[in-house]
Amino acid sequence: MSEGDRGAGAGEGAPPFGLDAFLPYRMTRVAEEVSRRFARAYKDRYGMTRPEWRAIAVIGTLGEVTASDIRDHSTMHKTMVSRALAGLETRRWIARDPHPADGRAEVIRLTKQGAAAWADLLAMAEAWQAGLISALGTEAEALAPALAAIETRLGVAGPILRGEGEDD
Repeated sequence: MSEGDRGAGAGEGAPPFGLDAFLPYRMTRVAEEVSRRFARAYKDRYGMTRPEWRAIAVIGTLGEVTASDIRDHSTMHKTMVSRALAGLETRRWIARDPHPADGRAEVIRLTKQGAAAWADLLAMAEAWQAGLISALGTEAEALAPALAAIETRLGVAGPILRGEGEDD
């Protein structure tokens, strides 16, 4: 890449775009690394995928849900939710029943086996988080309120609800 190719779109003499200083990139990079490290723990113990973890976490936290609820409380596309649910069903950790008001939907709940696995996974997640907070030290004390403020400011506290026509 020649000198002239860097920072395309920037004015003459403007500094090139600094990806490493771009806040969304940095936040994504940190979130991905933390998620990847935690994924090793539950994959080693249960052979679970990250989508399966996200799905059981939503079900375990909320109780009876629909696939749309899982989608709205995670960052997963509906195809990924479907695959995650299939994996949890193969393990016999979830049961699906027809939705009483919507013939297109199912009510998804943990089975006894699923509830036992969720209790273990929850304890593992809490211990893992405590270790992360301890490793971060004083920075962790500032992180939780800063994240809460960002979520509030951006209006993303709570479920991740998609806009009309948004499908990913």
